[in-house]
Amino acid sequence: MIGESFFANGWAVFPKEPAVTGWVTAALPFARAAVAAPENAHLLACGGTWFVGLDALPNDADGRLGAGPSLSGTAVDFATEHCGGWPALHRAQLSVTYPGYPKPREGESPAAFRYRQNRDAAHVDGIIGVGDPKRRFVQEPHAFVIGLPMTDASEDAAPLVVWSGSHRIMQAALQAAFAGWSGDLIEVDVTEVYQAARREAFDRCPRVAVHGPVGSAILLHRHLLHGVAPWAPQASAGPDGRMIAYFRPELAGGVPAWASAP
Repeated sequence: MIGESFFANGWAVFPKEPAVTGWVTAALPFARAAVAAPENAHLLACGGTWFVGLDALPNDADGRLGAGPSLSGTAVDFATEHCGGWPALHRAQLSVTYPGYPKPREGESPAAFRYRQNRDAAHVDGIIGVGDPKRRFVQEPHAFVIGLPMTDASEDAAPLVVWSGSHRIMQAALQAAFAGWSGDLIEVDVTEVYQAARREAFDRCPRVAVHGPVGSAILLHRHLLHGVAPWAPQASAGPDGRMIAYFRPELAGGVPAWASAP
């Protein structure tokens, strides 16, 4: 069952359904306009192979765009019941990749680019690098990550990749880092703990490419290690590229709730 798979693996793909297909149909013209908008040109990165698209989709707190529907469906119902409720939605990220991804990102060090190539720039959302050299802190305590494929693309067109089961490794490590801390957990430097847990996840957890058709929904546990694979030479997609809309609403209760089970 999807629910059992989600908690065991930290991710699930909910099958295509009319509610999500209808949302995508209404949202796609707004997504295309956002990608083409001159004011969003700075969001095109990696030598033109990745539209980062943070906050690029102008949806409201229910996910509506124009006269379109609010975001609903089986994944929304599951997240509402099992992932801390259904918070008000922020403007969605539009993550769009194109043939040739990845090329070096502007200002990216050679080591960081190698990590993008070889480890898919794997990360846990909400753990933010600050300063130079970077130290990492939990600054964005997301309830979950939900991805809505917006275009049809082949399974090897820079897919989302996950390290299945890594959410449990990350959760245990972060809970240990926070144990006994009496102050604001947002101030806890988790750099070494996070890096060690990430290495353990690479060693112990299978890397899985995750793909879903338009009308499906991809739900990720908030602690799951994930990234984006390179665009394979034989991969294919339409002129819009491989486009996924992502929502990462914040969890009520902040970092303490974020760090706790499930």
